[in-house]
Amino acid sequence: MRKKQHLIAIDLDGTLLTDNKQISAETKAIIKHIIAEGHVVVIATGRSNHLSLHYYHELGLNTPLINSNGAVLHHPLDKKWGNYHTPLKHQTALDIIDISYELHSQNILATVFDSVFLDQFDQQIVDFYRTSENDNTLQIGNIKTQLKDDPTLMLLYPHLEQIDPLTNELDNLHAEVITHRNWGEPFYIIEIMNKGMNKAEALKKVAEYYQIPQERIIAFGDEGNDFEMIEFAGIGVAMDNAIDDLKSVAKHVTNTNEKNGVANFLREYFKIMQTSIN
Repeated sequence: MRKKQHLIAIDLDGTLLTDNKQISAETKAIIKHIIAEGHVVVIATGRSNHLSLHYYHELGLNTPLINSNGAVLHHPLDKKWGNYHTPLKHQTALDIIDISYELHSQNILATVFDSVFLDQFDQQIVDFYRTSENDNTLQIGNIKTQLKDDPTLMLLYPHLEQIDPLTNELDNLHAEVITHRNWGEPFYIIEIMNKGMNKAEALKKVAEYYQIPQERIIAFGDEGNDFEMIEFAGIGVAMDNAIDDLKSVAKHVTNTNEKNGVANFLREYFKIMQTSIN
């Protein structure tokens, strides 16, 4: 008997994608199969639309897209669906920039939808955000003068010894309007967003639109920015490569992103026979 319609939310990096940023053939086949069965699949990522749309089209999706950890929610193929954007206030961003300068953070990055503003040139950051030679979404230079709009999110790149002082300053000045989290090693990065914004808040809007109850929501993730989404979903699934804190709140742990963890869980949950996807 076919299962009732489910909503499946999948993080990209470390979850859906392999370490070389690909979707395995097996995972792609399973996801396309469950879409054909009538289930709703959405990507829920910290990436911007610009950096995730390729995977959206690769999976043949026609659903809303959760970007920037929930600060942006839109439908790439249906402009009438709506575009939800909950950014930081511009003045708040300027205050954060000043704090970062005072504490000598190595670098500062801000995004406004798909536009990216980077304070200092860094080849590794440029390689991630610039998808081609003709990609003009990335601007490098003094971020305080370049940034004119309310940013979707900000990333600070401190030295290890600067993390605690920066975190304390953020709490002292803006705890009531921002939320921030430290990325895990080997990345010394502080991510800052409008307070209350996370993937779960965006996922609630998607679930309401499709009228799918919480107990039929499956969510996959691996990092701290998936925490609220994994807690919210009726079926929260952490990857085996996930941080321990996420595994502790997830209802299930599947294989790693390198071992088709998403596909393996979906195959077992939906009881998909191998012959049905050949």
